[in-house]
Amino acid sequence: MKNRFLAFTARFYCRRWLVVTGLLAVAAVRPVAAQSVAFCAEDVAFTSAGIKLAGTVLIPRHLAAAVVLVHGSGQEKRQLELAMRLAGRGIAVLTYDKRGVGESGGVYAGPEVGTNNVDAANLGLLAADASAAATALAAQLPAQHGPVGLAGGSQAGWVIPLAATQNPAVGFMVLFSGPVVSVREQLRFQFFTNGDRRFWETHTEAEARAHLRHDPDRYQFADTDARGVLATLAIPGLWLFGGQDIQAPVRLSMENLDTLQAHGKPYQYQLFPALGHNTAFAKSNEPVEAAIRWIEALPHPKKHSMRRAKG
Repeated sequence: MKNRFLAFTARFYCRRWLVVTGLLAVAAVRPVAAQSVAFCAEDVAFTSAGIKLAGTVLIPRHLAAAVVLVHGSGQEKRQLELAMRLAGRGIAVLTYDKRGVGESGGVYAGPEVGTNNVDAANLGLLAADASAAATALAAQLPAQHGPVGLAGGSQAGWVIPLAATQNPAVGFMVLFSGPVVSVREQLRFQFFTNGDRRFWETHTEAEARAHLRHDPDRYQFADTDARGVLATLAIPGLWLFGGQDIQAPVRLSMENLDTLQAHGKPYQYQLFPALGHNTAFAKSNEPVEAAIRWIEALPHPKKHSMRRAKG
């Protein structure tokens, strides 16, 4: 069945058959709100580590780039509102239910179910899922398309770089409040701030750093350090931080990005002083708008080459 873009004043539909990583998936018709750029939205299925994952792909009529939306640490389903916003600006999107959540198979790991979701093994598994999603998305794009990347927030700050090391088709990264530290450092910081929204009114950066460095760990697990992973990559990355974040150590993350930049890494960041954690879903539209502008400005490679740094 040929792809059709059916535009109406309030909504439009698109339906076709999709074959992704050997699975035949009937694309369910989904109504979507009218946007500045026409796009179609279809349900898809793909496999990762032997598990079937379910998602929705949105492909605009006029394609500038493509991105997979990667989850944070919670029991997250498809992020359709953000996906439609991106697709409405000419960015193809694959958004999927996290493993063990919604229509996706597998087992969810997290504190809600009494299991550890920060161990290196689980982050590696989530990275494999994100890599498989990028492959599934790339398979649905026309021959002439822009770069394919990964975007996500919070815990995706570790998952996305790990996925990018696994998949040379990944050409860029967008991280909303993604920590550029180790998981242990992030947890020490989060335990110290203790969810206090007025934390920065009564504490200094120096005080937070001291606790981040020296507080005892509450859990034992195999750690992951974003800095080490990012040092192996050579693809562009954009981080969008909130200055009032009490979950990720933003200023230390920016300093670590400065160090990586000094070693030639194509990484950039923006700070939104009034915002908190997970800037993709802030009341302000500016972080997502900044991400869209950055993606639109990316060069369109003629072909995907190996994205790992040499040496």
